Amino acid sequence: MAHFTFKAKKSSGEIYSGESDASDRYDLYHMIRENGEEVVSVEEHSQRLIPGLGGLHGIFKRVKTIEKINFARNLGSMLQAGLALSRALSVLERQTRNKTFKAIVASLIAEIGKGMTLSDALSKHPLVFSRLFISMVHAGEQSGTLAESLKVVAMQMDNAHALERRVKGALIYPAVIVCVMVIIAILMFVFVVPTLLKTFVELNVPLPLTTRLVLNTSNIFQDYWLVILAVFILIVAGAYWAIKTPTGKSLIQALILRIPVIGLLIREVNAARTGRTLSSLLNSGVDVVESVNITADVLQNVHFKAVLEQARDAIKKGELMSSVFNSHTDLYPVFLVEMMSVGEETGKIGEMLLGVAVYYEDDVAQKTKDMSTIIEPVLMIVIAAAVGFFAIAMISPMYSLVNAI
Repeated sequence: MAHFTFKAKKSSGEIYSGESDASDRYDLYHMIRENGEEVVSVEEHSQRLIPGLGGLHGIFKRVKTIEKINFARNLGSMLQAGLALSRALSVLERQTRNKTFKAIVASLIAEIGKGMTLSDALSKHPLVFSRLFISMVHAGEQSGTLAESLKVVAMQMDNAHALERRVKGALIYPAVIVCVMVIIAILMFVFVVPTLLKTFVELNVPLPLTTRLVLNTSNIFQDYWLVILAVFILIVAGAYWAIKTPTGKSLIQALILRIPVIGLLIREVNAARTGRTLSSLLNSGVDVVESVNITADVLQNVHFKAVLEQARDAIKKGELMSSVFNSHTDLYPVFLVEMMSVGEETGKIGEMLLGVAVYYEDDVAQKTKDMSTIIEPVLMIVIAAAVGFFAIAMISPMYSLVNAI
């Protein structure tokens, strides 16, 4: 992300100066042209995220999603109550405890004081406010329904955030338990097992198969721990490198989609996110092509993103969006495709997609709840089996020793 100062010409012919953060010059040109303006000149500077804050790299990452949700919701409520935009922002600035976000709100007030629209002011902070957020605010400004648009974007972000929390919550618990089990097992094999088995070997006690397996595993960890550590680091580094490349990312995400339970969950999560984002944008009056573009940016999985990009190209050619989704039912559920088709026929695609989003959000919520309920006893059985195997391996030689005595 780089910081730019630029001069642009409005449709009226007026030339003005401004500052903005963008990934590159082309992204900046795109943002300016989206506002119907023409780029006159652009100058790139060293990375600065907020003027006056010393250019601390990555500072925007400190703004949490819940803070942005509250910002949109509270701003919409105050505007609906009749407060002026600058006064409503001043109230939010005083309420905000996050110093980074307070500085951002202060910069919004300053820009609006110069005559800039809220959406243009928000676009100067692309690391905080997404294209979805900015586009819906812009649509609200154009239609005179800014307060409603802010409430819609707050609801959309809140639902997306809640959905993400549910999925992560269902997966974090088993991941933590498995990691702890692996660490304890390694510590046992390296420090505890050798001491016990050394005693058995010195007493010349015959070792059963389970004990020999534990002994051999322990010896491997002791003799080749450097090799094991190096292989582990290489695997982690390789996976990290692979996910940074388009081909590797595509392959890894495709493999994840093939995991029986997780793959279905990911499909439904992306169906819900696609439906809600598209419906929010379309119901707010955003252009169809731009809505599909923004929705593609919201999705993280490259395969689902590719479907949206194909749909965008199809719309530009005058084709139906549902025809593209219909050829990718391996990714998107048939229910979403059919509801989208009905929406295109009736002219109520926004309402139809919202219904699809609600359905799959509820379904994901129920499945993650069921998953959490099922995983706990399964993990208990696995832990019990591992402990039982280890106990048998350690106790069996003791019985042999007692019989020998």
